Amino acid sequence: MAVLEIEQILVLSDNYIYLLHDPETGATAVIDPAQAEPVLQRLAAKGWTLSHILITHHHDDHTGGNLALKRATGCKIAGARADAERIPGLDIPLADGDLFAVGNHQAKVFATPGHTRGHLSYWFAEDKALFSGDTLFTLGCGRLFEGTPDQMWASLSVLRALPDDTRLFCAHEYTQSNARFARTVERNNPDLLARIADVDAARARHQPTVPALLGLEKATNPFLRADILDVQQGVGLAGADPAKVFGEIRRRKDAF
Repeated sequence: MAVLEIEQILVLSDNYIYLLHDPETGATAVIDPAQAEPVLQRLAAKGWTLSHILITHHHDDHTGGNLALKRATGCKIAGARADAERIPGLDIPLADGDLFAVGNHQAKVFATPGHTRGHLSYWFAEDKALFSGDTLFTLGCGRLFEGTPDQMWASLSVLRALPDDTRLFCAHEYTQSNARFARTVERNNPDLLARIADVDAARARHQPTVPALLGLEKATNPFLRADILDVQQGVGLAGADPAKVFGEIRRRKDAF
């Protein structure tokens, strides 16, 4: 099977839109099109025809291009059944455990509520690619606009269980700012300190820090490490329930 081609498009200063293309079938999907025009331009440059839009959640910086792309290409829009009334142009309702195919490449759908109540994440196992929207960021996670710490910790735990060699394609370039906060939680994590240096160097060269390997996130992202003693001690909650520890880390990040 041919490799799934992934094109990363930066918009709105720090949003990532992803184009997925199966060269064998010609199927092409876009994930979270904040804007239509940059997507149409990249499609034209690549000679691809858009077949589907995949939405992680309803926020406008993830769905703003939905209707214009649908008008321009006739594509179908897939997203959370639980958020059908808030996803513009939804055609294909999805729920936890569903499978969604882009040509010959298949994604497993995970319900990952917390940032929003209907948030979905998409895992292409054979392609080692996870599209996590605003649930899991590189060195961070999304704010809890509609969910609870317990919900978000459960969602992150589902994603954390995926293989270490999974590539994390999140929806924003937040790594450098997240790194500054992560260091306040784990000051002596050598993996984190090394990663911060790498991130700073990449950003100084104006290079993206996304995607990142999930194994590296497990070793350095405090929001995935709420059950690790060093992290618990870092927020004064040694031995506490991980969901409570996660909630305290999120509270501190919100005020950081």
